[in-house]
Amino acid sequence: AAPDLKSINVIFYNLSTTADHSVSYKELKDLLKSQTIHIDVREKWEIGKFGKIPGSINIPLGEVVEALRMNPEDFKEQYNQDMPAKLDHIVFSCMAGVRSKRALDIAMSLGFSRVQHYAGGFEEWREYEPLEKN
Repeated sequence: AAPDLKSINVIFYNLSTTADHSVSYKELKDLLKSQTIHIDVREKWEIGKFGKIPGSINIPLGEVVEALRMNPEDFKEQYNQDMPAKLDHIVFSCMAGVRSKRALDIAMSLGFSRVQHYAGGFEEWREYEPLEKN
């Protein structure tokens, strides 16, 4: 049986935190020029109110577990993007780095191995970049 959210929370709290999976603003800027998949885990209203990082896919944190388990057709229909593969490079972001770290831990617990998060979040991004409204 597939683990529920409580099980996944237990799994990711027990994951090793020795590796630093965070990226800086400059690293994210460079990664966005590549095949990296960028997932913004903020709520839809936050993106509507504050804007977004160009090219990001919005999957609110509460949907991450379900989204990363979807079949590719359902993912494409729901998010209008191709489903990330377990070996794809994924960077998660949120407003200030807390939710993106949780999303990273969830993705790792589901078998995604090339995952990082933008610790500075949208708060740092908007210090460097003009806003793009949804």
